[in-house]
Amino acid sequence: MERFVISVSGRVQKVGYRSKVIALARDMGITGWVGNLPDGRVEVVAEADAAALDRFASALKVKNTLIDVSDVEVVRSIAIGEFYDFSKHVDRGETDLRLDRSAELLKELIDVTRSGFSDLGQKMDKMLDKQDIMIDRQDETTGEVRGLRTDLKESLDFRLRRMEAGPRRGCCRP
Repeated sequence: MERFVISVSGRVQKVGYRSKVIALARDMGITGWVGNLPDGRVEVVAEADAAALDRFASALKVKNTLIDVSDVEVVRSIAIGEFYDFSKHVDRGETDLRLDRSAELLKELIDVTRSGFSDLGQKMDKMLDKQDIMIDRQDETTGEVRGLRTDLKESLDFRLRRMEAGPRRGCCRP
């Protein structure tokens, strides 16, 4: 058994990174904890066998819409065996602040969604009207093309019949 003390840098605070770390650790059977550092980094203390910890340290290099890990520093040592699970360290008052901020964001999202979808109905009506106009124009164009094809076919058939009939008497000089 080994112990890794890992410092993770990048956009890793207030973006759900600790939850991601917990899910990875639990999936890999790793024990320990994850917590925010005052300098904006995240610290991870993890214990497991060396191979699992190497995979875990690699998996911590998350890049997605919110999370952007720029560096993962690992310090190895011997496992102490003090953990039975993997948990998140939370600073005093952090949960209250996060819940308040979440409520604000949810309210904004609801407002935007309500106003956005009310405008969508009118925009959809306009799009359907434009689509109907385009379909009518397509039908007109299709009819015109068919008419041209018919006229051209008649003209070519007439010329072909004349060519097959050969020259008319008295029309051409020897």
